[in-house]
Amino acid sequence: MGSIETEKKTIVGWAARDPSGFLSPYTYTLRDTGPEDVLIKILYCGVCHTDIHQSKNHLGMSNYPMVPGHEVVGEVMEVGSTVTKYKTGDLVGVGVLVGSCRDCYPCKSNIEQYCAKRIWSYNDVYTDGKPTQGGFAESMVVDQKFVVGIPEGLAPEQAAPLLCAGLTVYSPLRHFGLMRSGLRGGILGLGGVGHMGVKIAKAMGHHVTVISSSDRKREEAMEHLGADAYLVSSDAEEMQRAVDSMDYILDTVPVHHPLEPYLALLRVDGRLVMMGVIGTPMQFVSPMVMLGRKSITGTFIGSMDETAEMLEFCKDKEITSKIEMVKMDYVNKALERLEKNDVRYRFVVDVAGSKLHD
Repeated sequence: MGSIETEKKTIVGWAARDPSGFLSPYTYTLRDTGPEDVLIKILYCGVCHTDIHQSKNHLGMSNYPMVPGHEVVGEVMEVGSTVTKYKTGDLVGVGVLVGSCRDCYPCKSNIEQYCAKRIWSYNDVYTDGKPTQGGFAESMVVDQKFVVGIPEGLAPEQAAPLLCAGLTVYSPLRHFGLMRSGLRGGILGLGGVGHMGVKIAKAMGHHVTVISSSDRKREEAMEHLGADAYLVSSDAEEMQRAVDSMDYILDTVPVHHPLEPYLALLRVDGRLVMMGVIGTPMQFVSPMVMLGRKSITGTFIGSMDETAEMLEFCKDKEITSKIEMVKMDYVNKALERLEKNDVRYRFVVDVAGSKLHD
């Protein structure tokens, strides 16, 4: 009862057919549910900047039809015969990945997000040779390794953005030993990832400065998100006063921008952590890092272990995402608005409450 391993299911998702990125209903068949797999009825799915990059082929690697969505929260409907972690009725999440090789150094070190053979939750090919499709759909079949339980007390619609935006900021803070209280951090860019950066860093006891190109988001950052300071990057005097004042900066900006003004803000041994997907080369002069033993580093989402830990952290600290809930028939408008940064701060699609069919 509650397990299935052979039956195929035909479902509806909203897919892009070409680089216009326009999504519309698309009928497809889920891959076979294997012994280690979980069939999930999707309840909610967050909307991420990556959904724009992929659906519009900004990175030149898109395959169509493509159902985006990688901030998935749903209910377990069926489990494979050897699944031990989940049972029917459990509330679970699925993030950016649905597979890895299991044999390489990253996989054996439980940092499977760095596996060279990682399998993306959409716009990729699964081990059975079939395309993976994401969370803007009725259901998904996912290996239990890449499913995470949603802690009791964490609202499912709130949990969805944590699976990408929340994890993306939590993982580097944890890995680089930046979780202790009293640190001074900067959050560059106040979008979906940036707003989670403010909340999580504040919950760790950090002094948090939001860095933005204009004064427009000052009230939001200070009064609504609880930042300690706000720095306008276009104000040369303000930037000069902030030189050598930060232990780290989480750079969430997903478009090309200069690095040197922000490297100057770091103290000795400070870290600039890149987390925006940027398709053009970045540059800096080497003395900017040499003369302060500073680091420019990258980070990519987080591991499954970190995902579970981050969700518990957010539950314990009562951290929520600031979301705007929409139905699937609004998703194209939501993507259009997201591209213009016209959302505070994350769209979440009420998938189960939407009419997915024509």
